[in-house]
Amino acid sequence: MGYSVPLSSIEETCIKMIERFLKQTTFSDQEDFIKNFHIEVPENFNFAYDVMDVWAEEKPDKVALLWTNDKGECIPFTFADIKVLSDRTASYFQTLGIGKGDMVMVMLKRRYEFWLTMMGLSKIGAVAIPATHLLTGHDIVYRTNRASIKAIICAGEKVILDHVLDAMPESPTVKTLISIGPEVPEGFHDFHAEWENVPQFEKPEHVNTNDDMLLMYFTSGTSGNPKMVAHDHLYALGHLVTGVYWHNLSEDSIHLTIADTGWGKAVWGKLYGQWFAGATVFVYDHEKFTPSDMLAMIGKYHITSLCAPPTIYRFLIKEDFSKYDLSSLRYCCTAGEALNGAVYDTFKQLTGISLHEGFGQTETTMTLGTFPWMEPKPGSMGVPNPQYDIDLLLPDGTKAKDGERGEIVVRTDKGKPLGLFQGYYRDPVLTEMAWHDGVYHTGDVAVRDSDGYYWFVGRNDDVIKSSGYRISPFEVESVLMKHPAVVECAVTGVPDEVRGMIVKASVVLAKDWKSKAGDDLVKELQTYVKTNTAPYKYPRAIEFVDELPKTISGKIRRVEIRDNDRKLSIAEALKKLRQIAFRKLPSKWSANNVNWPENIL
Repeated sequence: MGYSVPLSSIEETCIKMIERFLKQTTFSDQEDFIKNFHIEVPENFNFAYDVMDVWAEEKPDKVALLWTNDKGECIPFTFADIKVLSDRTASYFQTLGIGKGDMVMVMLKRRYEFWLTMMGLSKIGAVAIPATHLLTGHDIVYRTNRASIKAIICAGEKVILDHVLDAMPESPTVKTLISIGPEVPEGFHDFHAEWENVPQFEKPEHVNTNDDMLLMYFTSGTSGNPKMVAHDHLYALGHLVTGVYWHNLSEDSIHLTIADTGWGKAVWGKLYGQWFAGATVFVYDHEKFTPSDMLAMIGKYHITSLCAPPTIYRFLIKEDFSKYDLSSLRYCCTAGEALNGAVYDTFKQLTGISLHEGFGQTETTMTLGTFPWMEPKPGSMGVPNPQYDIDLLLPDGTKAKDGERGEIVVRTDKGKPLGLFQGYYRDPVLTEMAWHDGVYHTGDVAVRDSDGYYWFVGRNDDVIKSSGYRISPFEVESVLMKHPAVVECAVTGVPDEVRGMIVKASVVLAKDWKSKAGDDLVKELQTYVKTNTAPYKYPRAIEFVDELPKTISGKIRRVEIRDNDRKLSIAEALKKLRQIAFRKLPSKWSANNVNWPENIL
């Protein structure tokens, strides 16, 4: 473990920036990182002023944001541009009565105004609440009332505007609506028309403390209503590790993270950490993800660094890489869900680049990662970020040994680490359930090997118990993903009278295999799993589906699959009970008579 990573570019360019916050800025191996990494926390830290405006002074002509879209438009923004335009945006918000502590929902897709809005809100101490453009009126009502949202700024597209307007009769706290165009219906402020003529920005006398709220996310979640995850201003500082050391970025990097701005991965990958490094953040604003288009963008704009969820890599590797110039690509990372070894191996064969996996939650910055000085292990999340005190706990609260499954936790008895959330906003009970006795419980289960690498097992509620065995969905999925027929899959447990539960696989087939869906392919996949892992793990039920249910962040909603299966199981049970009941009912209520009472049972 440990070869000296070539960090000369970091030393020569962004060293002055990160020296403001670190005593030691380069590290030769993980031991050095653990021992000597320490962030100096300034008083009243504000990313917009203390990082972005400083870059504007020191590197005004350096491109900070390279924005393009699927219509062929391309706009580069320098650090000086970001300074001028974020000041104007901050002033604009002030003219609308938005100020310190006000909650502002941001529904801007991948429009460049997102970055100006995030910096503008930070400069006046308002709280940004990024949200997906896919929210319906019902979703917006829930969010506006739960968080007392004062203003909504959104992309001016009819479907988004209609949903916002639909929500307004039941959103009494919302006072201001803003559209960035092209459509600006009645009741909305016209961002660009009004933004051009605002007064010169004057920084408020006191913008924030370190403990003030910077942004909040409604977690997409795999079950239940979304939770409100509140982050203070030090959350941005906590992402220094994300951009500089996990993404391995420097000032000469052009970095692409494939993520919608409505979820946390956007600020993980295309804002805070990347701009600590002085890198150029590349944004491709597109309506529909097309693997071939994304590969073409990498070649056209000479992208040097890529980060995307494993799902994206699964689709990319199905393309013919020989058609694209990927010679500029130097470094690649992945996070958002567990990475299958088969995807890692195929991508490396195609590009020669190893995927560096990371792990974290909406509630945290990166807590585990594969750093540049480490040799990646395919499928491993890496090792703890020294910013966090990470441990694995057994159900009885004792420490898990190497090789034992345990819940990933963050110990906070010595203080809250940079990047960890403040709590679930307005929900002390839910906060206490997850964070108590000096320990934050992630709910994610992993195994640590003898080298200290962590391996994802699943969510606490995803683990399948069958015939006395505990089966990780990810283990079965990892095997299935190696079969050429499988593009995506999700493994869940289905109730079974004999075994308690059986393993079920919901499988999305590759194009060339869809015509072969049937019993023979089911048997082939079952045999494949039996051959490549312990036989008791094989899926006794396999369903071929066109797509898997997912959250907006791209995570598979196994809970939805389980709920659907449970409903089917209940319906089947009722059917059997009714068939039994028919034998004891009057002849007029025969099985063929559709008028028999539905509540007979």
